Amino acid sequence: MIRLEDITKTYYMGQRELTVLRNLSFRIQRGEMTAIMGPSGSGKSTVLNLLGCLDQPTSGRYYLEGRDVSRLNRRELALIRAEKIGFVFQSFNLLPRMSALDNVKLGLRYAGIHDSGLARDALARVGLADRASHKPTELSGGEQQRVAIARALAKKPPLILADEPTGNLDSHSSAEIMAILTELHREQGNTLVMITHEADMASHCKHIIHLKDGEVVGE
Repeated sequence: MIRLEDITKTYYMGQRELTVLRNLSFRIQRGEMTAIMGPSGSGKSTVLNLLGCLDQPTSGRYYLEGRDVSRLNRRELALIRAEKIGFVFQSFNLLPRMSALDNVKLGLRYAGIHDSGLARDALARVGLADRASHKPTELSGGEQQRVAIARALAKKPPLILADEPTGNLDSHSSAEIMAILTELHREQGNTLVMITHEADMASHCKHIIHLKDGEVVGE
């Protein structure tokens, strides 16, 4: 599903260069549930941006489903994101003036899908069918994250990227979210990649990649 080959990412800030990834290589199999772990500054967020086609490597190759996406233009990358990738963010990224249902429907519209039934089904699958009309401010943190998961899964993308999905939640809500992610992953058979610094969250994954200073130090 995912193959990274000798990925380097350097940011240029005037006369200064900052290399955050160095000759990074790893593979993630289709249908696998993978955690990417590492301390602050290890390059986890940069890897997630590359996997999500939000950024491009300075050098190296990124293959998604066998296609080299590391040199695509912005329009082509946007199409990949719309068709292939669902995002779950730590901060939920829900629009506050829209209902839970409308937030999920908006995610579908970005993918060119206009089917409110899919949005309702997605909310039902995360246990929020009776909260569809509620706005984010009327939901708990765990419920908001479930809406974000429904938004990511509604279009049934082959790849789900979760960035610290339990980072803003208490331990009870974190356990609920991991149970939902694990169960939906099992049902849909998608590839799930999760950025986390929590070992108990990573323990739900079959494959764990450890980063340090922009390099893979263990799998």
